[in-house]
Amino acid sequence: MQARQVLGGRYELRGILGRGGMAEVHDGWDRRLGRPVAVKLLYPTAEAQPDTRRRFATEARAAALVNHPHVVAVHDTGVHEGRPYIVLERLPGASMADVLARGGPMPAEHVRAILRDVLAALGAAHATGVLHRDIKPANILFTTFGGVKIADFGVAKSADSPHTLTNRVFGTMAYLPADRIAGRPATASDDLYALGVVAYEALTARRAYPQENLAALADAIGAARLTPLSALRPDIDPALRATVERAMSPDPRWRFGSAAQMRACLDPPAKRPRRAGGVLAAAAALLAVAVLAALVVVA
Repeated sequence: MQARQVLGGRYELRGILGRGGMAEVHDGWDRRLGRPVAVKLLYPTAEAQPDTRRRFATEARAAALVNHPHVVAVHDTGVHEGRPYIVLERLPGASMADVLARGGPMPAEHVRAILRDVLAALGAAHATGVLHRDIKPANILFTTFGGVKIADFGVAKSADSPHTLTNRVFGTMAYLPADRIAGRPATASDDLYALGVVAYEALTARRAYPQENLAALADAIGAARLTPLSALRPDIDPALRATVERAMSPDPRWRFGSAAQMRACLDPPAKRPRRAGGVLAAAAALLAVAVLAALVVVA
């Protein structure tokens, strides 16, 4: 039996959890602390590319900078035989992409709860100057207890990102607004737009823009050719529907400017209870009318 590869004399690599454009993610074991971890290891073919190495380093710094319960934690980084790696918190649950692949729309309240968690994480990231820039179902991971954490800051932008990276369009096109695809600099609003697209997909069990050809996809996003959420899920309450639609608005002036702003619109307005004083006053008035009527009858 072939011996398992160990990174840094500490992290034992096991099976492959997934592969991306510049790295593969391994199921790992931390021998020193005796706990499961996820190890993201740069491909050998990518290690010689300075731009890719910078992006990988940016991911580690950006994710470590955002210390939040709904962000996958970074435990360690290192280099093994010339290949950089990042050691991450290992979550036993599936991704949102896995759940959606099983088919069927998700319950509205479940989607609302996911949005709350992700918005809390994005609010913390944006407050530290970090933009995720690749919010999509595959990067939203479920925890053991049903909550979610955002992962993969591989194309994140932070205050110390190299200028050679900040003027390029990164991310997954299906979750980008038309003005960003056209080359506008990334903003916090783009993460919120992407989250709106994710919510639309979760609520309808269909992609907002399903075109596979990139040119056709860009055209569809630019023209906002989208089936209204109300036509697909008429059972959704107005607050959730309006939040998703506003986040995905083709007009950047109408979109949310902050995670807190989007969070404030997410829940339906609470029914205001009738004030006790008003009820008592009404009862007293009715009693007075009744007494007056009785006196008139007696007279």
